[in-house]
Amino acid sequence: EFPCRFPIKALGRNSDDFEDLVERLVLAHAKLWPDEPVRAAPSKEGNFLSVTVVIEAQSQQQLDAIYQDLTDCDQVMMAL
Repeated sequence: EFPCRFPIKALGRNSDDFEDLVERLVLAHAKLWPDEPVRAAPSKEGNFLSVTVVIEAQSQQQLDAIYQDLTDCDQVMMAL
């Protein structure tokens, strides 16, 4: 049921700008959930970075657009 709190996770190679990239792609479509920080966690060996952004989802179409932008981005290996 919308609107709702919805976490979006993206995985990519660990680089200085990957967290900002994911945040920009998501924020083009949605607002962050209030008081919910963007979380980033490196892989065990530090080669990859997982970024979780929690948004206020308004519709399935909005979520589809976010996931499409993330999967279209060459730097994003996986979006969940």
